Amino acid sequence: MNMTTEKTRPAGLAAIDREMARQHADAIASFEAAAEMAAKAAASLKRTGKLLLLGMGGSHAVNRAVETLYRAAGIDAIALPLSEQLGQPLSLEDRTIFVTSQSGESAEVLRWFDETGGNADTFGLTLEGSSFLARTAPSLVGAGGTELAFAATRSLTVTFALHLAIFTALGQDPASALAVLQAPQTLDISPALAALADVATIVTSGRRLQGVAEALALGLTELSRRPCFSLEGGQLRHGPMEMLGPSIGVVLFRGNDATAGLVTAMAVSAVETGAPVIIFDGSQEEPVPGCITLRFKPESGLAAIFQMLPVAQALMIAFADARVENAGAPLRSTKITRSE
Repeated sequence: MNMTTEKTRPAGLAAIDREMARQHADAIASFEAAAEMAAKAAASLKRTGKLLLLGMGGSHAVNRAVETLYRAAGIDAIALPLSEQLGQPLSLEDRTIFVTSQSGESAEVLRWFDETGGNADTFGLTLEGSSFLARTAPSLVGAGGTELAFAATRSLTVTFALHLAIFTALGQDPASALAVLQAPQTLDISPALAALADVATIVTSGRRLQGVAEALALGLTELSRRPCFSLEGGQLRHGPMEMLGPSIGVVLFRGNDATAGLVTAMAVSAVETGAPVIIFDGSQEEPVPGCITLRFKPESGLAAIFQMLPVAQALMIAFADARVENAGAPLRSTKITRSE
């Protein structure tokens, strides 16, 4: 008699599964509910023309992803970790401030408001309407409440939807991004997972999609407990390519924008090192020989992010599950970081 044993899904990953299953519906609801506050945030941006995006962890990765989109909209935007702003602050004068915290309760958020009080153009983005952040600053609040699972998944998608509401209030058409949320694309990640089977770690990289690369690297590190990290494409080119080889996986993000050719060139160079290379590809460029290409509809901006993010999340979860017995259960961290 043949018997097979199925691996029990770790509780931490099961919790992430539940978050991911509702992220698109919650994102659409968040976009719709945020219109009034988004209009106020957009009016502030039009008045100041400058934006400082503050957050930690996954919230900072979201800020990095939208930073380039606000610049493309004519806003002088910069994203900083809130901890850096506390230690080496940029001036708040004549700037719109977006403070992002999915819990609205992290230690840096509390200290920043205690020390600065914000300014008249400070807005919060959070998932918890009763949080310190939402009580302290006018806030865009995502649907569905606080994310319970450890690594950020739903919270990222919902926060991007809040930004979509702001871009809509700035006059941009949300149709392509909403279409992705309403009919998310599913791709087979098994070839990518197989290509990464023997790597010791992963480096992620992009150009205009660098913020998404950083979000993936954070989640990979949290779940697999491997030192996965992210470098913007130019920064990866300037020296750190020395680390590449068969034991280092490379995950690249290529959108349908003017930087696509630079991502292509990086993919060619990375393949030459013997590193397994995965491309999340929303461009119109040709596939790069030697790479595993996850092909999406050609999109840029938030539509590209919404397409790629859930597939990247699925890859990070599967990568971790193959390496860690209790993936998704933090050993040294907590969901809400209450100490500095």
